[in-house]
Amino acid sequence: MHLRKSSEIDVAGKRVFLRADLNVPLDDAGNIGDDARIRSAVPVIRDLLSRGAAVMVCAHLGRPTEGEARPGDSLAPVAQRLAALLGCEVPLLAQWLDRIEVAPGEVVLLENCRLNRGEQADDAGLAARIARLCDVYVNDAFATAHRAECTTHALALAAPVACAGPRLCAELEALGRALDAPEAPCVAIVGGSKMSGKLGILANLATRVDTLILGGGIANTFLLATGHRVGRSLVETELLPEARRIVAAMQARGATLSLPVDVVTAREFAPHAEAVVKAVTEVADDDMILDIGPETASQLTAQLQTARTIVWNGPLGVFEFDRFAEGTRSLGRAIAGSNARSLAGGGDTIAAIGRLGIAEQLDHISNAGVAFLEALEGKTLPLLEALQQRARD
Repeated sequence: MHLRKSSEIDVAGKRVFLRADLNVPLDDAGNIGDDARIRSAVPVIRDLLSRGAAVMVCAHLGRPTEGEARPGDSLAPVAQRLAALLGCEVPLLAQWLDRIEVAPGEVVLLENCRLNRGEQADDAGLAARIARLCDVYVNDAFATAHRAECTTHALALAAPVACAGPRLCAELEALGRALDAPEAPCVAIVGGSKMSGKLGILANLATRVDTLILGGGIANTFLLATGHRVGRSLVETELLPEARRIVAAMQARGATLSLPVDVVTAREFAPHAEAVVKAVTEVADDDMILDIGPETASQLTAQLQTARTIVWNGPLGVFEFDRFAEGTRSLGRAIAGSNARSLAGGGDTIAAIGRLGIAEQLDHISNAGVAFLEALEGKTLPLLEALQQRARD
């Protein structure tokens, strides 16, 4: 994918509109719960400032009603935290659609862009209005790439120059190495509760990877589709035909679909339920499958030791309950100890990585949420389509 990079653009003395991802969680008192997204925006801002740009940072926060500003919708806490991280003043501009005053070497934060009428409708008129305020548009918010909104799509088409920031480029490079040109053997792990939420991901990966490892409720549906009993486990019977099609597609390619050979079961869905290890052939009608078993974990570890590329999305069991978290723990440790290039993403996956303390041992962790999942599906993301078009201008 060819995009113009912000590092390639001469920004000295120019007005740069930076679309960042600063959508942080706030408590009822307006305190920031996790400032990771703010900290991730600091490098690109410092780079632009060091090269003499007048930087206008734009971001959204939550889902406000357009045209109806409320105190909880303001980026004021973000401006304060950003100023502390940058070590300079970061004025928050409330009314900015017609005029923004910022000098080269200075930075301002623009109030919540979702308060502007037409933002979420991807309004071309609003985009033209904003485009007059800048010389260069930089998007470094991959987490917004799946949304066709004004500051993530229409403005990318309307601005005088449009390019991608370093974090966005890093996300695309990691995805490209994992999906478009992976070093073989390429292993993908997909877990989680419901196959319906990841059907597109499974179908896409089934055409690309050498081995597809399944866990969680997703594996239950595939176990049932391949003739195993799953008792009272979470399963989506309406998707059995889709599961069988994915099995057949992988078999036709000579690829491996890896399902549990043993599981951890319980009679109730509760953190203190008695955990019983069983072969998948021994699951009773009143059993609930809540994790992969030790033999499966051992086999997966061996598969991951020979992998050269690993893509991970989703836990392999009910990792929120300690008695049913060992499969996910074993998987995480195996990925961390592998020599493969690793890519992980998704909310539950990131939570598991955090609990295991293995973040530093993985090559790339995506915090892009839905955009990451849609990229795994192989979907065309509106922002990337717009930036590609501008790169051809």
